[in-house]
Amino acid sequence: MSNSMSDPPDAVATPENETPAGAVQEISPDPLAQLRSELETARADLEQCRDRFLRKAAEMENFRKRSERERLEGAMLVKSSVLVEFLPVMDACERALESFRENNGGDDRMQKYREGVELLYKQLGNTLNRLGVTPLEAKGCPFDPHLHEALTHLETASYEENTVVEELRRGYMLKERLLRPAQVVVASRPKAKDEGTASS
Repeated sequence: MSNSMSDPPDAVATPENETPAGAVQEISPDPLAQLRSELETARADLEQCRDRFLRKAAEMENFRKRSERERLEGAMLVKSSVLVEFLPVMDACERALESFRENNGGDDRMQKYREGVELLYKQLGNTLNRLGVTPLEAKGCPFDPHLHEALTHLETASYEENTVVEELRRGYMLKERLLRPAQVVVASRPKAKDEGTASS
């Protein structure tokens, strides 16, 4: 039997890229222009991602700072609430020492008691000082409602008006924060004396 029957009919071999006769050839876009367009798109996407990253980074930094401030504020409030409990002991020591000064002298037992109070007062004061607690100067200073609590006024010409003339209870600061206001007596201007009424 002849092999010619199984052979496929002869096909016309044409290159794959060859355009058939009569067909309209499509003009491919400029590769360089296409690359430039893709590069611009990539740059725009990168800029958007960069902006989003910077915003998130700023938000995280603000959150970190706010959390740190809140942590420090909470720690300071706890510290203040503990330290303020020791201030009445300081007040008691000051009253006792003032009483010793007013009653100068006394027997040996009273002298030892005074020395014990002085030691306690000094040790407690040093401890508070190490923790950032300092006494607030009040007497002779202008009255400051943020630092002083005026319990009464004293009419006097010896001090300028609104000057603290007496400290009834010492105030204390915890670093830059007011721990306890000072209770004070504030000077006020003396009232003018009546010059009398006109004679009838």
